[in-house]
Amino acid sequence: MMTHTAPSAESSDATEDAERSPLTLAASRAFAWMLVVTGFAGLLAAWVITNDKFNLLEARVAGNEYTPACSLNPIVSCGDVMESDQAEAFGFPNPMLGLVTYGVVIAIGAGLLAGARYRPWFWRSLLGGTFFGVSFCTWLMYQSLYNINALCLWCCLAWVATLTMFWYTLWFNLRHRLVPAPEGLRKLFLEFHWVFPVAHVGIIGMLILTKWWYFWVG
Repeated sequence: MMTHTAPSAESSDATEDAERSPLTLAASRAFAWMLVVTGFAGLLAAWVITNDKFNLLEARVAGNEYTPACSLNPIVSCGDVMESDQAEAFGFPNPMLGLVTYGVVIAIGAGLLAGARYRPWFWRSLLGGTFFGVSFCTWLMYQSLYNINALCLWCCLAWVATLTMFWYTLWFNLRHRLVPAPEGLRKLFLEFHWVFPVAHVGIIGMLILTKWWYFWVG
């Protein structure tokens, strides 16, 4: 006669841990497209800025003047930003870093669209990378607004692309419990995930508006 025994508490806990920490994780097509689109936006910005930087250097060697197309007025002046010390924070032009990192993001997104699955450590690493990116962009934003006193439109595009990547990568990690967070905060973030990138962009817009209010209103 066969007897059935109830599963032990240890096996139940192990099953729950396995469900919460799978060996690999896929992502939705929407998330994958988000990475591809924001990666492409950042790559486009980095490419244009790098190209203008080369043109600026060539003109300087030839003793000529070069004004980037996005230098529209004394405030929106990409040239002033490119020639600043902050534009080479690591000893080389910042957009060269973007050419690599945004390209990697596009590759990750394309892999997900093709059905790739990544381990939890990979997703945590992606979150760490996007956190570094949004932190660096925040530093650049501060330098642009309050030290360089000029704005680069292509830089703004890169900022928005990077912060969008960060918030939705954080959302993915929280959704799958890959990073620790209080349950209430986790549920709040998952339900209102769109509020955080929108608010972040809004704060940047308000800082730009208040910084040069006199210029915008005449």
